[in-house]
Amino acid sequence: MKILIIIPAYNEAKNLPIVMNSLLEFPEYDYIIINDGSKDNTVDLCNKNGWKMLDLPVNLGLSAAIQTGMRYAKMYDYDYAIQIDGDGQHRPEYISTMIDVIPKADIIIGSRFLTKKMRIGMRTIGSILIKLALLVTTGKKIMDPTSGMRLYNRKMIFVLAEAIDFGPEPDTLAYFIRNGAKVCETAVKMDERISGDSYLSASQAIMYMIRMFLSIGIFQYIRKKIDLEAI
Repeated sequence: MKILIIIPAYNEAKNLPIVMNSLLEFPEYDYIIINDGSKDNTVDLCNKNGWKMLDLPVNLGLSAAIQTGMRYAKMYDYDYAIQIDGDGQHRPEYISTMIDVIPKADIIIGSRFLTKKMRIGMRTIGSILIKLALLVTTGKKIMDPTSGMRLYNRKMIFVLAEAIDFGPEPDTLAYFIRNGAKVCETAVKMDERISGDSYLSASQAIMYMIRMFLSIGIFQYIRKKIDLEAI
């Protein structure tokens, strides 16, 4: 079983040492850092420590960074790819629990709220609304739809490597579910971001929510269907 950990990184130089120190305790997993045009010393840090990295010359955004990782996974014939963030929120020790449920699904989400109740607040209201939108449009109840810790099997690697409009977002989950993908969750614990800022600013977060609702509620119905069984 070949497993690749994909770590998108944009200005995460302060966080990557903690991420990598934790990840390297599990040498059975391969990894690749996708430097998404960082303006800090992420590249120098990776080179200095000998961490495996693909360097995008400009900032292309999270979707392009993940697609780059998926193309790498496809090129080197990995069986599974796991996305974790470069900000230190995702704990590598929970990767094994995701691997344990591989036979059950095409996509496995590391969920903060599978066994723990979500606290209601400004940061979680969006997640609750997206969860309801997914339930209404797909009939599938996903407790943590915005989690950035996800495992994909070989079939999904192929799809995500080649398509240009499938970001690692809840609307893509909705589309895949409606096209027959099996999605399940496993309980994980996550830490707060160690340092720096998220990909999303406050204004970007508002636009993100608008885009998610439009895509989940409208656009996924007019996308061309894919035959996952044929892949």
